[in-house]
Amino acid sequence: MFQSAELGHKLSKEEFAKQEPALREKLLDVQYELLEKAPFSVVIVIGGVEGGGKSETVNRLFEWLDPRHLQMHALHEPTSEEAEQPSMYRFWRRLPPRGKIGLFLGSWYSGPILDRAYGRTKDVDLDTAMNETMHFERMLTNERVLVIKFWFHLTKKAQKKRLEELEDDPRTKWRVTDLDWERFEMYSKFRKISERALRDTSTGFAPWYIVEASDPQYRYATVGNIIHDAIRKRLDAPAQNTADLTPPLVKPIDGKGILDALDLTPALPKEEYEDQLLKQQGALNFLFRKPALRKRSVIAVFEGVDAAGKGGAIRRVTGALDARSYDVIPIAAPTDEEKARPYLWRFWRHLPRRGKMAIFDRSWYGRVLVERVEKFCDEDDWMRAYGEINDFEESLAKSGAIIVKFWLQIGKDVQLQRFEERASTTFKRFKIGPEDWRNRDKWDAYQSAANEMIDRTSTEVAPWTLIEANDKYYARIKVLKTIVSTIEDSL
Repeated sequence: MFQSAELGHKLSKEEFAKQEPALREKLLDVQYELLEKAPFSVVIVIGGVEGGGKSETVNRLFEWLDPRHLQMHALHEPTSEEAEQPSMYRFWRRLPPRGKIGLFLGSWYSGPILDRAYGRTKDVDLDTAMNETMHFERMLTNERVLVIKFWFHLTKKAQKKRLEELEDDPRTKWRVTDLDWERFEMYSKFRKISERALRDTSTGFAPWYIVEASDPQYRYATVGNIIHDAIRKRLDAPAQNTADLTPPLVKPIDGKGILDALDLTPALPKEEYEDQLLKQQGALNFLFRKPALRKRSVIAVFEGVDAAGKGGAIRRVTGALDARSYDVIPIAAPTDEEKARPYLWRFWRHLPRRGKMAIFDRSWYGRVLVERVEKFCDEDDWMRAYGEINDFEESLAKSGAIIVKFWLQIGKDVQLQRFEERASTTFKRFKIGPEDWRNRDKWDAYQSAANEMIDRTSTEVAPWTLIEANDKYYARIKVLKTIVSTIEDSL
């Protein structure tokens, strides 16, 4: 892949001086049009060999573009918080909103390439990481993010010359470190590994642009023109939603779904409930004091029919824990800030640290439930969300998170009874509103969506637990028992 970037590409200073004003003008034009219309965001990845001029090029872009709408992320070693999370956590949190441009100097490619070069991983691990990267970039482009990736290339001879020039100049000597020379000695290995990674991840939706980096004028002009042309093309012809090849939905011919087969009659007498409550809360509290849990996190997801008792079940969970060990995250309609970024962004922000528990009252499943039924998103969006959610949960599990997911189910007649009780009880009236009654009219649509969601997203790393919730006592104890047994089995 690198041969065309070893031809000695150059641009004279005189020619560059002629081209630069027009290039700056058209870059600003597309930046302001992007900002005004905000149809998508732009993520620019800048990678390549040491001494390839990555920092200088970023500085030049900050001169050419309005820096107020340009976000720079120079990422090196992960922080202690980032090290506890999935590897993509630090990048998700830094994604720019629509209308803005995010520059990544050090990206999701850096770690896998370095690990392979230093022998910490094998080729199969690199291939797996690159496959996960393609899934991530496909998701970004489906969520209307324009991904532009640059790789600055130098021959070994040119890299040595560049490092020596920097080292000989008192103004730039500080930029050359022992690590740079160490990696120079590994040039052939880095080249081979980088070429493998780039070849596997240069796709139609997120291609790599390999730039010969020895001549700064050529490098600046090439990068500037590619960025302009990519944004201009997308502004002139907005990308359409692209559904991944998701298996089609096939409804059973008898119309029976998972929730239809659920027996909602189990109940628990109050006296037995109170005994079990103390026992299970004590067991949960004990688990959170075990040293082994300090190396893990717990993520509990609560979904279900309106008025099924999610809030009551959550309160029995939190009642067992030190308030410093958990967070309850209620999920409502997305804010403007959240709408401006890929769908899963707002959930990545709330991942718990090790030794902590995050309880989601509603969750990322809103895309395949309320957004699907109410047509808040296109069919392509919610169809591909099944795969994106499974990938998300798998990455959480790989990083050490213990995931428990609950669907609380009640009968339609029980829901009506609880709605009427809420409406007539002064201190419960805040729990019921016009939207709840409107959703009840779409009971069948929501049940159908829930059946398909459970079927497609109950995986070996994050299975759904169905809670028969007509009896609140029974439901609360089953939730607690499930959390306790899942944590015990995981430690």
